[in-house]
Order: sequence, then structure tokens, then C-alpha cells
Amino acid sequence: MPRWIRSNALSIAMLGAFFVFLSLQSIFGWQTHNEELAEYGAQPISWLAYLGTGHFAESVFENWESEFLQMGGYVLLTAYLVQRGSAESKPEGQTDRPEDDERRAGPDSPWPARVGGLPLIVYRNSLSLALLLIFAGSFVGHLLGGVAQYNEEQALQSGAAPISAWQFLGTSDFWFQSMQNWQSEFLAVGALILLSIVLRQHASPESKPVTVEHAQTGA
Repeated sequence: MPRWIRSNALSIAMLGAFFVFLSLQSIFGWQTHNEELAEYGAQPISWLAYLGTGHFAESVFENWESEFLQMGGYVLLTAYLVQRGSAESKPEGQTDRPEDDERRAGPDSPWPARVGGLPLIVYRNSLSLALLLIFAGSFVGHLLGGVAQYNEEQALQSGAAPISAWQFLGTSDFWFQSMQNWQSEFLAVGALILLSIVLRQHASPESKPVTVEHAQTGA
């Protein structure tokens, strides 16, 4: 295996799976959407046209929204909260790690750590900020895709006038879509936090070593 692939195998595997499943989602979503159009006597659309519909945008962004909310929230909460015995928690009583102190920055440290000031303040929180900004963008994408799909459905079913994105934001339909995904994401993370206290997966950084006691917190 080439060195570059071996060194980046985890991200290649994850992003490769993402593109495969997104492609399959678009194909099956396209077929489903055309079946729904046929029920109302409307003409089917091409796959490329489907990629620009609210049906596709809504289904994609409502899932991205929940994923990045969970990950951004998780990164931020683990900076301040602990769970005794969990591999997903830092040790009890730990605040910043020694390496978080900018006074330890060396010539190979990221440049914000070397220059200090505002760049360092932002950089110290850049991971959670980036994840939560992607969440915000996905939230907007879900909203815009959702209102487009809602208006299309209303036009096919009853010929009702379209509503604005602001009006759709106030509907139970939008928040039902969000909450059904948000709750599952936080359940999954909560399960990982608690199960990692007593269960192990050898060689995984998401697990404590097989031989350590249950009460040990962190990896």
C-alpha cells in the first residue's frame, strides 16, 4: 500500500463511504420522488433535475444538520464536562493540558499558537467553531430545501399558495424533522460515553486499553 494512502486511510475510507452512500441516496430518492409525482399525475424528472429539488436538499441537509450539531456540541462539552470511567472523557479535574499552554509553543507549532493574541483565541476554539458553523449552514440548507419541498407538495395536493422560509420555520413539520434526528444523535453519543466505561475495542483510540480498570477515565 502506498505510504500516502496508508497515512490517510481512515479519512479516505470515511469520505469514500460518504460519497457512495450519498450517490445511492440520490438515486433512490430520485426514484421515490418520481413515484410521488406519478401519484399526482405529474411528469417524472431526470436524475440531474432531482439534484436541484427540495426533496433531495431537505433529506441531505436535515441529516448533516444533526450530525454537526452533535459533533460540535460534543467537542465543546467534553472541554468542560467529564464522565468518570469513560474513554470519551478527559480525566476528572483536568482543565487545559500542558500542551494547550501557548508558552510551550515551538517552531513547528501552528502559527496562531506562536503569534498569540486574537488568532490564538480563535484557534483555541476553532474545532468546535468550525463544526457549529457547518451545523448552521446545514440548518439553513435544511430550511430552504424543506420549504421548497413543502411548497411543491402543497401545490400538487391542493394548489395552495407557497409559503416563505420564515413561515416554514414556524411549522411543526420543520421542527419534527429536526428533533427526530437530533435526539438520535445525542442518544448515540451518550451510549458511546457510557458503554466505553465497561466495554473495550482493542486497538481503537475510542476505547480504553483492554487491561485497564473500569474506573480509569480517558484513554
